[in-house]
Amino acid sequence: MAAKSQPSAPQTGSPGSATNRKAASQGQWGRAWEVDWFSLASVVFLLLFAPFIVYYFIMACDQYSCSLTAPLLDIATGRASLADIWAKTPPVTTRAAQLYTLWVAFQVLLYMALPDFCHRFLPGYVGGVQDGAVTPAGVVNKYEINGLQAWLITHLLWFTNAHFLPWFSPTIIFDNWIPLLWCANALGYAVSTFAMIKGYFFPTNAKDCKFTGNFFYNYMMGIEFNPRIGKWFDFKLFFNGRPGIVAWTLINLSFAAKQQELYGQVTNSMVLVNVLQAVYVLDFFWNEAWYLKTIDICHDHFGWYLGWGDCVWLPYLYTLQGLYLVYHPVQLSTPHAVAVLLLGLLGYYIFRMANHQKDLFRRTDGRCLIWGRKPRVIECTYTSADGQKHRSKLLVSGFWGLARHFNYTGDLLGSLAYCLACGGSHLLPYFYIIYMAILLTHRCLRDEHRCANKYGKDWQRYTATVPYRLLPGLF
Repeated sequence: MAAKSQPSAPQTGSPGSATNRKAASQGQWGRAWEVDWFSLASVVFLLLFAPFIVYYFIMACDQYSCSLTAPLLDIATGRASLADIWAKTPPVTTRAAQLYTLWVAFQVLLYMALPDFCHRFLPGYVGGVQDGAVTPAGVVNKYEINGLQAWLITHLLWFTNAHFLPWFSPTIIFDNWIPLLWCANALGYAVSTFAMIKGYFFPTNAKDCKFTGNFFYNYMMGIEFNPRIGKWFDFKLFFNGRPGIVAWTLINLSFAAKQQELYGQVTNSMVLVNVLQAVYVLDFFWNEAWYLKTIDICHDHFGWYLGWGDCVWLPYLYTLQGLYLVYHPVQLSTPHAVAVLLLGLLGYYIFRMANHQKDLFRRTDGRCLIWGRKPRVIECTYTSADGQKHRSKLLVSGFWGLARHFNYTGDLLGSLAYCLACGGSHLLPYFYIIYMAILLTHRCLRDEHRCANKYGKDWQRYTATVPYRLLPGLF
């Protein structure tokens, strides 16, 4: 539900003022103004069942050793009832509430009170105050990019405690996993509800709000484009990066510590999951300034989809591989482990290099080399809402000549590697690749619908030149 997003097809635009860029965006920006019946049905389905899906996966691990079918069979055969399963579910505890409150407050402190210093000594890293994209209202928000710094400080404290201090056990997250789930839900619903109320009564910028007249759609997809408290606390940037993604690697470390406690060793599969997912997380924070150009920031409004998704869906379902390995400590053969590692690194390489080619192409307006050659492009034009015509270029070289969303292909290869590290005995750890395939395919279609409306016949020329979306020769 919440996932790191990328912009659509790589393109450059003709230089222009902020006014022109604003005009060019109108009609292409963000969520819908009107809601069709299918969209409404999808929204209601997710609002009703997404929290249940998260609970079901976590409960299955806690009570049924990660079997997804055993709870259903127990209920169908009368061996257990829903009330029985619920009665065995740990409730929220004072300790969990205190831990979660302290965690979120600490991340808010790191986000708001500590300006970035990493960009001063890390070559190539872009941090500190950065400009965001131009919003439909013509606003250019400023962001304090300090996520890498927050991640480093948080993990330094974690390792210091694990090796030198007795403040808490490294297994503390696993030991309170389900009670913390209720706390995360409370925050997710609270921030989503607050964002909706804020959008109606005291928006940060009223011109950047969208209303459909449908309560459920407004609640899920959001009203405000960039809700903020004060000048610097940006809801989108904070909740997507912190507490969810900073927590991702800590959660995996806690699962590894629990495996060590239970079995006296950390399996190579657990090491692989920790390393490969840490690469993804570190990539996110190293490129946090680039994230300001992604779908989440540039197009999506802030509602339950991002608010609850970042608090609950992301930390609980993106870490299923590590949780599964606590209950089923898989020790892979050396060839299997090496193959998983290479697949994960290949996926990351494709993901990162495809995005690098796209960014290089945009920064230089196509005056660059891709795979040692001058890039091939498709010249195109589009008309903005104010009636002005603009020129742009679509890249058809490098990875972007193989498929129109080859960065997503790399993302999917990496996701598959996380799952393959868990062996093949259970379906549960493979939920992630299934979910990511659905999510990224949907984003492909959504991106291309927007681009087809924007570029018209030029988009048809582009799709004829690059006929595949994700998998060359297949799709």
